[in-house]
Amino acid sequence: MSSSEQNLSTDQQHHLEGASQVIIGVVVSDWNSEITDALLKGCCLTLQQQGITDKGILVFHVPGSFELPAAARMVDDRHSPDAIICLGCVIQGETKHNEYINLAVAQGLTQLSIVRSKPFIFGVLTPNNQQQARERAGGKHGNKGVEAAHTALKMVALKQQLKDSINSIGFK
Repeated sequence: MSSSEQNLSTDQQHHLEGASQVIIGVVVSDWNSEITDALLKGCCLTLQQQGITDKGILVFHVPGSFELPAAARMVDDRHSPDAIICLGCVIQGETKHNEYINLAVAQGLTQLSIVRSKPFIFGVLTPNNQQQARERAGGKHGNKGVEAAHTALKMVALKQQLKDSINSIGFK
């Protein structure tokens, strides 16, 4: 189902043990700041509503979306958060630059997630125009920042669950 047919930013509750101790890094692109500021706001508000403290949300800014994977790695190296959310917006233009940037960012975050065994969340909008971006940054299709926060929390919970199951002797 395409995102034009649904709003994925609906209220979700997560059971995250020790949420007040969880650290989430958020790396946000300053390019298309009207959009990315709205993504960041939705993301941070969602994390707070789910029990992450203000001290547990580390926000870092980069010039554009292409810089998200490198900055995410730097944040991980320095702060070792439980998950890192990357927020950006690459609007299609007259050239194919958006395809190259989006693919590079997606591949970079995927590689980091696999190599580091940690969630690096792709919260980058890839709209065809400014109107589509607005619709996905708090408009009729929700807020991708909210979705990215929910994804991060679900992945942190999964990692906690798997860690707990390793420490057990096979019985629950």
